[in-house]
Amino acid sequence: MPRSAGVNPVASGLLALASGGGFSSGEEERAVPLFDCQSCGACCSYSSEWPRFSTEDDAQLDRIPQKYVAADEAGMRCDGVRCSALSGEVGKSTICGIYEVRPDVCRACMPGGDDCLMARKAHGLPTL
Repeated sequence: MPRSAGVNPVASGLLALASGGGFSSGEEERAVPLFDCQSCGACCSYSSEWPRFSTEDDAQLDRIPQKYVAADEAGMRCDGVRCSALSGEVGKSTICGIYEVRPDVCRACMPGGDDCLMARKAHGLPTL
């Protein structure tokens, strides 16, 4: 199924179910919070050192519009600690201007993961 530009299919829901490694007769499912990236954006406005290029090949990097690439070409251009490709208000409504071609470091940050929770905490957003 094709993805819409700027939409994170991983973060489209608010809850996921986890079982801690499988079900047995005594285990119950528990709700694990996931965060809707489009109403957050904390990871994209957490650190100017975070959005660094590391595993991308030249073809991947060529797809990122130059206006969003840092002058040293080692990562994304940031305005302060905020990625220049992020639009909107953190914690309210955000969108990534390069979602379809975002670098690997952005793809690796999962909703509810350690990096996500660290960034949300720094912005005073709920982590549970």
